[in-house]
Amino acid sequence: MEELGARELGILALERRPFAGPGAKERAIREELGLSPVRYYQLLNALLDDERALAHDPVTVNRLRRVRDSRRTER
Repeated sequence: MEELGARELGILALERRPFAGPGAKERAIREELGLSPVRYYQLLNALLDDERALAHDPVTVNRLRRVRDSRRTER
């Protein structure tokens, strides 16, 4: 199995961090990863379905999957 790339690892690392205040996460996405927030969330959503991400960081991936699933059922 191929390992996760630097961008994928960066996304998971960013999701583990707490952010204080509105806009702090979006600013970190732009500054640290060089991505727009829209592209970041597209990549994050795909990453949540990647078994390599689950193997690397099961706590974060499972937490984010639960959040995603609960938001889908609310719609």
